[in-house]
Formats: sequence, C-alpha cells, structure tokens
Amino acid sequence: MSIERISIDQKVHFGKPCIAGTRIPVYCVLELVQAGITFDEIVKKYYPDITFDDIKACIQYAVELVKSEEVHIGEV
Repeated sequence: MSIERISIDQKVHFGKPCIAGTRIPVYCVLELVQAGITFDEIVKKYYPDITFDDIKACIQYAVELVKSEEVHIGEV
C-alpha cells in the first residue's frame, strides 16, 4: 500500500483526490468503507478496476490528512 496511489489533478473531479489512473474520488471509497461495506464488496460491486491496496491507500490518505491538520482551540 502506498499513498502514491492517490493523485490530485485539477482536470479530474475539480482537483479532488482520486485513485491514480482512475476518476474514482477517495471520498467515494471512504464513504463505502464507513458504511461497513467490505473491501471485497467494494471491488466486486462498485469499483472492479481498483484493488484492496487502492482502498488501503484511500484510508492512509485520510489518516495522513488528519494527522497533518492543525487544530485551533478558540476561547469559550
């Protein structure tokens, strides 16, 4: 699994992160995972052109994005 499987191209889905070589946005895959759909079902029923490693790369991309996010705690 590698985060290099994720690409951002302004010409594809308005620059939203997608699985490299496809037009499949990362968020679409993450929504399926969040819904409890298995990797096997995601590949067989929704996106037969991707692999389990692509799905794992989507998850890793989200993890890295959250890890790098700055948190600002305002006054209450």
